[in-house]
Amino acid sequence: MFRFAPLPIALLLAAPLAAQDAPLPPGMAGVELLQGWQTPSGERISALRIALDQGWKTYWRSPGDAGIPPILNFASSENVAGVEVHWPAPEVFDQNGLRSVGYHNELILPLEITPADPRRPVELSANLEMGICHDICVPVSVAVSRDLFGPGAPDPMINAALTEQPRQMPGGARCAVEPIRDGMRVTARITLPPEADQVALFELRSTPMWVSESVAHREGDTLVAMAEFVPENAQPFALDQRDLRITVLSEAGAVEFNGCPE
Repeated sequence: MFRFAPLPIALLLAAPLAAQDAPLPPGMAGVELLQGWQTPSGERISALRIALDQGWKTYWRSPGDAGIPPILNFASSENVAGVEVHWPAPEVFDQNGLRSVGYHNELILPLEITPADPRRPVELSANLEMGICHDICVPVSVAVSRDLFGPGAPDPMINAALTEQPRQMPGGARCAVEPIRDGMRVTARITLPPEADQVALFELRSTPMWVSESVAHREGDTLVAMAEFVPENAQPFALDQRDLRITVLSEAGAVEFNGCPE
């Protein structure tokens, strides 16, 4: 089994990647930052648009066994106090018998930007490391930038991506945690009506690490899903259940549970 340790998507302090002067690799049609708009409270809403050739895909924040974790770096931006990334609900792909999680053909990734000074323009620079795949997987490093200024106007593409985020579900999930040889096992009991092809995706929000493909079954109106969390040192650890995030995908849409008490 292949294990990729996901890295955090955040406002990183590391040096930015060099600008991408060479042509884009096969499979990538283009990448840009959308202008977006400014909210009444002063935040700016923009988005990273990643266009792929037909049949190609890229990965969600937690890409699954066969995926490559994306890394976004905004450290070279100006007048930016923080960036929150809003991930649309992903798809599940089968890749050589392994599950991967991501998007095909195009990804609109909304960005909520908090300016240091809302009265000044934002110079947003995004340095991106990601994987794109068809029959083969290609690592990609690109850098894009854009000045965001003025009130702007709501963008239908960004608004559509925002509405595709998983629906937040307070409560409704209870978890049991137990140590295993190389980490911790989490078994979640989630109150959800039965739907076709329900898939549960487990994460730790502040401590990204390798997580196994979940195994699930139904007990009436309860979805019982189990996954294993394995840190770099492959040892049991103090798993904070408040930090758990569980996303359930189905034909009825995506729902998300933040925190999973006993």
